[in-house]
Amino acid sequence: MARLLKLSLTSWMLLAMVSGACLGLLAPQWGDRLEFLSTIFLRLIRSIIAPVLVGVLLRAIAGAGSLGSLGRIGWKSVVCFETATTIALLLGWFAVELTQPGAGFALESAASAGAAPSTTLTEALESAVPTSIVDALARGDVVQIVVFCFLFGIACLSVGKRARPVVEFADALAEVAFRYTAYVMYLAPLAVFAAAANAFAHGGESALEGLVSFSAVAWAAQALFLAVILLGALLVLQVPVGRFARFAREPFVIGFATTSSAAALPQTLEKIERFGVPRRILGVVAPLSLSLNMNGSTIHLGMATLFIAQAAGIQLSLEQQVVILLTLKLTSKGVAGVPRANFVILAAVFEAHGLPMEGLAVLLGIDALIDPIRTSVNVASHCVAPVVVARWEGSSFAEGSGTPDAAGPLP
Repeated sequence: MARLLKLSLTSWMLLAMVSGACLGLLAPQWGDRLEFLSTIFLRLIRSIIAPVLVGVLLRAIAGAGSLGSLGRIGWKSVVCFETATTIALLLGWFAVELTQPGAGFALESAASAGAAPSTTLTEALESAVPTSIVDALARGDVVQIVVFCFLFGIACLSVGKRARPVVEFADALAEVAFRYTAYVMYLAPLAVFAAAANAFAHGGESALEGLVSFSAVAWAAQALFLAVILLGALLVLQVPVGRFARFAREPFVIGFATTSSAAALPQTLEKIERFGVPRRILGVVAPLSLSLNMNGSTIHLGMATLFIAQAAGIQLSLEQQVVILLTLKLTSKGVAGVPRANFVILAAVFEAHGLPMEGLAVLLGIDALIDPIRTSVNVASHCVAPVVVARWEGSSFAEGSGTPDAAGPLP
């Protein structure tokens, strides 16, 4: 009993997933009876979507300093980050599209939906523009909230120091919202247990096959991004890959073991500096990378969204897919280092596009199986990004160049 009480929240959720699956398979009549537990949890998650979006987006955009403060290195960093995260998002999406792990995994709450409401791209663009942010917050219109925060954040950037109170408010709002989310997450094992029981009661063995397939595809997609995109970028730029691997190995292993990119940050900064990235570059790229370069998490967002759509039998039109991908691209910013913040983002996207929220609890149940490789890819991206920008700036990374210039302190 004492050992059970010492288990981490992640371990409890994995245990709840296994227990719920057993209950759903052996006593399927209990699946529907327990659904209220996951409903309560999901209502609490939905209640925090708007504060999280407003806080993290304004903090990420308005907190960048000013439009002119980024400089050449900052803009090069942003170009690298946005290119990488776009590739990561599309990779995750098409990995699920090709393998169809959600086919046959029946989510009862949406099984009869068949298709999401059809929306043309023109209609989606029109409805994305808010007439009132208060109205958008009250209705939980995620796309309108994102558009407003993006434009409002740019306006704060242009104002400069006078916008500091807004940035401080956004930062405080984000911290409080994530603390609220942390409290709600204590109910996650119960929600996972109920959702698993319901899913396996209706889906049977096909539900188990779907989850195993999704986990396998997730690992394959993360490994593909690591081997092809990140390694490929280093090879194209003629960075000494063997030497880089020796320096990046320790942060990568720390990320895998702790499932926390924040825990790996000190080693990331130290090792990449010793590799030869100048401090003036590392001091700009590293903080931006933590918010804008979470490629492992971005892959997972794309995969999880399409997986739940498949599991619910929802057919997404091309226009809907484009809108969902754009929404994921924007809402994923600024949640670095916050445990399970991606699930609040997924909840926002599910809510906005008619995907069953019950799928969120199912994804939480298997997250412990995917989180290590996802975090490792995030850490690897933080290691590669400063090297790419430094190479763009003309650094050679020759053996013995591990003493960087002293211009500017590390963050």
